[in-house]
Amino acid sequence: MWRIWKLYDPLRAMVVQGIFLFGLAAMIHLILLSTNKFNWLDGPKKAGAASAQNAPMPSPVPAIKS
Repeated sequence: MWRIWKLYDPLRAMVVQGIFLFGLAAMIHLILLSTNKFNWLDGPKKAGAASAQNAPMPSPVPAIKS
């Protein structure tokens, strides 16, 4: 194990790891804030137009036989 730390500077490795983990945490939080379910700042948004799009289709009108 000591040979690995002769290749890498421990301080630089910890700084790089900290920057990476901070960036990963920020990315996860921003992704969660962009969703409707997990947005803890604005709360869930009302889906007015989306509910009309998901309405069931009306039943088809039977064709008139001649």
